[in-house]
Amino acid sequence: MTQATTAPDPAAGSPAGTAARPARPARAARPHGQWKVDGTAPLNHNEEFKQEDNGLNVRQRIEEIYSRDGFDSIPGDDLHGRFRWWGLYTQRKPGIDGGKTATLEPHELEDKYFMLRVRIDGGALTTEQLRVIAGISRDFGRDSADITDRQNIQLHWIEVEAVPEIWRRLEAVDLGTTEACGDVPRVVLGSPVAGIAADELIDPAGAIAEITQRYIGVPELANLPRKFKTAITGHPSQDVVHEINDVAFVAHRHPELGIGFDVWVGGGLSANPRLGERLGVFATEEQVPDVWHGVVQIFRDYGYRRLRNKARLKFLLADWGPAKFREVLETEYLGYALPDGPPAPQPGAPGDHVGVHRQKDGRNYIGAAPYVGRVSGSILAAVADLAESVGSHRVRLTPHQKLLVLDVPDEHVEQVVSGLKEHGLDANPSPFRRSTIACTGIEYCKLAIVETKAAAARAIDDLEKRLGDLSSMKPLSLHINGCPNSCARIQTADIGLKGQLVLDDDGQQVPGFQVHLGGGLASDDREEAGLGRTVRGLKVTNDDLPDYVERVVRRYEAEKSGDETFAQWAHRADEGSLT
Repeated sequence: MTQATTAPDPAAGSPAGTAARPARPARAARPHGQWKVDGTAPLNHNEEFKQEDNGLNVRQRIEEIYSRDGFDSIPGDDLHGRFRWWGLYTQRKPGIDGGKTATLEPHELEDKYFMLRVRIDGGALTTEQLRVIAGISRDFGRDSADITDRQNIQLHWIEVEAVPEIWRRLEAVDLGTTEACGDVPRVVLGSPVAGIAADELIDPAGAIAEITQRYIGVPELANLPRKFKTAITGHPSQDVVHEINDVAFVAHRHPELGIGFDVWVGGGLSANPRLGERLGVFATEEQVPDVWHGVVQIFRDYGYRRLRNKARLKFLLADWGPAKFREVLETEYLGYALPDGPPAPQPGAPGDHVGVHRQKDGRNYIGAAPYVGRVSGSILAAVADLAESVGSHRVRLTPHQKLLVLDVPDEHVEQVVSGLKEHGLDANPSPFRRSTIACTGIEYCKLAIVETKAAAARAIDDLEKRLGDLSSMKPLSLHINGCPNSCARIQTADIGLKGQLVLDDDGQQVPGFQVHLGGGLASDDREEAGLGRTVRGLKVTNDDLPDYVERVVRRYEAEKSGDETFAQWAHRADEGSLT
């Protein structure tokens, strides 16, 4: 494969390049901090600490100093910065209400415990690996565990003294926490049914493995402007939420070139949501790692670093457009042109993989829904035992906070389905249990304003009773987020809820949500991805959440025209119908 250009050396202040690149853009009146335009001098403290010492280097200090001397020995730039490069964030101190989130300093908000994110590229785990994570949860994390919508598992209550032993256990089974957070290439989302689905176009596991083996944990890609998210799928359901990743590869069949990948760039949500755009190129399986490397280098070299809130790839793409982005990728980083390619066809089925499905080898995989990703070490250990009891040694996590057990023989399907349900994992969930996700929320997160996990679980239970007569309706996605950062993808849900403090009927500030309606992605089995609609002033308190959802769903059922989807109705309905 073609080797792309080497990394710029910030210490030298002059990025490397190649002779065959287009002319550099003119220097902006106020620099954006683009290394190949403005030079590498840091323009804010985040850029300063990253240049002073690469985030990857903090591991040695954790192992040799901080785990020995304890939490109070950790300096601020390591604690609030470089620790993220190894999947560690301080968690929120209990008892601090959401009104203080924006007013207190990090050291006032944080506890002396950490959230630890286990990196699971492609969501693929053996039962041995799952059992190791379960043991770490029980031994060091108070039996906590959350399945995230990035195919990771997050543990809580981790003390720095335990981190070296946790790493030892994880790495003994080929897991780790390298670059699970930080301004780096984060976990690579992959189809949860890679290599097993009967209708799969291509298995992306090889491309994912090559990317992670070649590029994760290497210093030249460990100082990006901000986080960089990747998704790769070979399944026709497009099951990796590709439209909201920095780079994504979606398999399809080219009419002349056969099976390969449609390439997307520049997606992301948070406070400035933007769906990714197609580059209009076709990449073969063999080209995927090099194309990925080229895109991440563009982000490193041309991404905006001066302002953190403008430091995602989506802002560069918005300014450049797909045509210029493609030109720079091909001429400056790949050294060859990619062929034009048509878009992948729209998926014809949802991509959450819930239920019982036939594998290509005649066995079955079973997808089950926990309550909004919340599990525990004990539950994970029980899943490993259950899988092994029927001869399975593989599980997968999904970008929809679901868990799959693979390789189940026909004669054991009901045993696995019932066993999963005993542990709170439902393979035949209600529409709301199936399609509700929630972020970590104020229980652990320093950025959160409201609680999410328990609120979502209560809403699911309540809505199952209230809307039981609509159990045959197509699942509507309900996404609940504790702050504006959209870890739970609120702008791409049928009903998305952004946590904030709102006024109740008595004029008192209480936990609540701003409402987004009618968003969705291809993997939600809709004709076109789109962001949700907001109605000025439309907010709902936490206590009123089930009432509001029931009201808006029943209005949709009463007012929809024919096969009109909730998203179509929500974008055309009068504001009065949405309140």
